[in-house]
Amino acid sequence: MPSQPRAYQSRTKRRRSPLWARVALVLGAVLVVVSGSTLALVSAAESKVNAAIPDHQLAGVTVKHAEIKGAKNILLASLDTRPSWSKTHLASHTDSIIILHIAADHQQAYMLSVPRDTLVDIPAYNNGKYNNHEHHDKINAAFAFGSLGLDGDEAITHGMTLLTKTIQQEFGITPDAEAVVNYSGFTDIMKILGKVCMNVDENVTSIHIGHDANGKQAVPYITDGAGIIKHKVPGVTPNKYKMGNHCFTPAEALDYARQRDLLSKNDGDYGRQRHQQQLLRAIMKTAVSQGLDSPAKLPGLLTAIGKATTVFLQGISLEDWAFGMKGINPDNIITLKTNNGQFVNAKAPPGVGSAQGLSADSRQMFRDAKNDTMAAFVAAHPSWIAKN
Repeated sequence: MPSQPRAYQSRTKRRRSPLWARVALVLGAVLVVVSGSTLALVSAAESKVNAAIPDHQLAGVTVKHAEIKGAKNILLASLDTRPSWSKTHLASHTDSIIILHIAADHQQAYMLSVPRDTLVDIPAYNNGKYNNHEHHDKINAAFAFGSLGLDGDEAITHGMTLLTKTIQQEFGITPDAEAVVNYSGFTDIMKILGKVCMNVDENVTSIHIGHDANGKQAVPYITDGAGIIKHKVPGVTPNKYKMGNHCFTPAEALDYARQRDLLSKNDGDYGRQRHQQQLLRAIMKTAVSQGLDSPAKLPGLLTAIGKATTVFLQGISLEDWAFGMKGINPDNIITLKTNNGQFVNAKAPPGVGSAQGLSADSRQMFRDAKNDTMAAFVAAHPSWIAKN
């Protein structure tokens, strides 16, 4: 068996960069207007953030200097788990895929979800342990095929490399940076922040968390290996999250963002995509407003963020990212509903299972992200904007 590739590399030499930019990029974007109090923390915490949140490189990427101008696209992928590949060697699929588009004036940002079951051509890719041949499959399998046979950081690096190549081939979008997010790891982030407040846009019933007659936590529904509900557990009342503004505990927030079965709008995976977008935005906003300005919370927040995410900067200096994106604010993020939240059937090859396609308007939305014409798309599709 061939030796493992050495494509995964941590940088041995880093240029100095503002603290807030690294933290914000890890959370999904370099999105914050820096307050004076945050700037006061930068020099004191610079070494800590470099140690807690290292940046990585995709396979074949080299470090280069670049002036951050014009529109940018950041690829975010969340994993259903962050397993110890060295123990299990099990492939991990992406639970959600988001393209964060930042307009050329760096004042407006948009979140576009790629449905996890979207049928695409996954490109040929050899990670040194597994040779993937180009084939039709769901896009959430791209990360899995890229990481097969690898362990730990190499699995993450090559999985993200193949997902990036898939996005490039399918949509013509070359991401300017990437982040792999472990939603379960956000529990520690939210414990430090205390709570995360957001709007619940539909009634949601949990299939994972509930309580019995004695108030003890219990699983309310039995599911099969694919997560499909088999039957309800007698005597267990599931958690319910009602429409309206709600401040979540860490456990509630992650439970809410995982649900796709018992949603009042019956919008399944589209509802889950939207709720994950909303949770990510709420965490970014809360971290910027409460965490970065708190000397007491900052060390623990950095450690938790580092454990929950892996960041790839495409070889561009973080210092360049920091000063190029300093005008973006988390409030200026518009979240969009791919396919306007409606399932579009796609004929999948044998063995792939149920898959979905993208409507003509959705294809246009991704073209507009590539061409930085998202404002025109939003103006023409106001119903596609998800309530935050």
